[in-house]
Amino acid sequence: MNQEAARTDSDAIVELCGISKSFGGARALINVDLTVARNSIHALVGENGAGKSTLGKIIAGIHQPDRGELVVNSDRATWRSPRDALASGIAIISQEPTLVPQRSVEENVFLGVEAKRGRFLVDTVRVRDRYRELSERLGFDLPASARVGTLRLGDQQKVEIMRAVARDAKLIVMDEPTAALSKVEADRLLADVRGLRRAGMTVIYISHFLEEVLQLVDQVTVLRDGKIVRNGPASAETPSTLVSAMVGRPVSLAFPPKSYPSSDAPVILSVRGLTQPGVIEDVSFDVRRGEIVALAGLIGSGRSEVARAIFGADRLARGTITVRGRPVTIREPRDATRIGVVMVPEDRKGQGLVMGRSILENVTLPHLDRFSWAGIIDRRSERAEGAVAVKNLDVRYRQLSAPVASLSGGNQQKVLFARWLVVRPHVLLADEPTRGVDVGAKLAIYQLLCRLAQEGMGILLISSELEEVLGIGHRILVMRRGRITAEFDGQTATEGDVMRAAFGTSEDDAGDLIGEQR
Repeated sequence: MNQEAARTDSDAIVELCGISKSFGGARALINVDLTVARNSIHALVGENGAGKSTLGKIIAGIHQPDRGELVVNSDRATWRSPRDALASGIAIISQEPTLVPQRSVEENVFLGVEAKRGRFLVDTVRVRDRYRELSERLGFDLPASARVGTLRLGDQQKVEIMRAVARDAKLIVMDEPTAALSKVEADRLLADVRGLRRAGMTVIYISHFLEEVLQLVDQVTVLRDGKIVRNGPASAETPSTLVSAMVGRPVSLAFPPKSYPSSDAPVILSVRGLTQPGVIEDVSFDVRRGEIVALAGLIGSGRSEVARAIFGADRLARGTITVRGRPVTIREPRDATRIGVVMVPEDRKGQGLVMGRSILENVTLPHLDRFSWAGIIDRRSERAEGAVAVKNLDVRYRQLSAPVASLSGGNQQKVLFARWLVVRPHVLLADEPTRGVDVGAKLAIYQLLCRLAQEGMGILLISSELEEVLGIGHRILVMRRGRITAEFDGQTATEGDVMRAAFGTSEDDAGDLIGEQR
């Protein structure tokens, strides 16, 4: 890159010249050159661990590069914190909102930049006027007095945007902003992002959702192993070309072929009348040996609660559970694991992994009785079995003793699966198993689930992605308001079938509902 020429280009808001960054012995970014045009939406895509989030955080002042130069508005920038970046008009919005849930929308938007009367008093009239002007400018309709903790996640993202704009941000880095949103909320956020561009702002958009990227952005940059491997207009790309660039080889986006269990395969999990008042009501179904049963429905329909009840994470008011033909009593997750029922939870950080502990410890934690005698752990045996488990799942790591937090999202998810494959269970409950992972890791998880089913495991899959439900489910159960409302064969079901059942609508409404949620 001709750095002097780049600095005189008024169309560039940010330029990165030879940026490199390492964490310990791991090289996150290697000699990255990139220009972000003013008044554009520029996407950064890549597999987990490719360096895209690190690059976004360097631009936003969260990380400092080890080498290279960052140029903002034709001036060299040396930032020590996000506050320095914000002073130059750059803000970042992370995947999970960083708001004060107990405070109002208005208070969160202007926190730290309130209009004052004197040194200490907030001028509430001026703050209210500024909020009204900001809402009209962005086209947002959020009540100023609403407590942020009561808002839907999509509206909390809007508060984050308003907060950035209130601080005169001219460039916003958005890191996976739609990962936890329904399709409707995501579409609204995409419309908001387009509105920011119309208002003269620049957005750096980091996302795993490639279709979403291609319909939104002007320019797309692909990173692989810390290097830029592709950079050009989004109009010249397709999901397949992006995936091929991300993984370094041609990759089919198709789901693995379905291998259905025989019609006389024994029932491996049977639940009858599961009830938790106000959450799930009279839920009954079977899962056969070698079968993947997908549980679909809208957010809040009770899907995750069914899995948590089976696993013993939530108490049931009534209902029976049978595993391999035998009635069982499951009061807590420990009971479930003893009889061969395991769960990969929706929230891997909050409910699945111990982020500060090592990869090995996270894999072997539920199985310490296998490696211990008289209270003493046989570390050699523990390490041997843990190493085999992560190898079988192709977890990419430097040392088993490294904290699991040091892994990419896709590899963290693989560690969760590896944990339960140390001892092969009979039933796997997989709640949103591909949430927040890149395309390559998704395909690996799909292949894993299909292989486990072929080996005789019964799988209950919970997913908000219709393509996932239809792509690997042998049977599809649809939940609505805590009840199972429909059942479909995975070979013949359509998106319209599933969405009509989820919404309880007629066929005439199906076209408006397809894709309502991921």
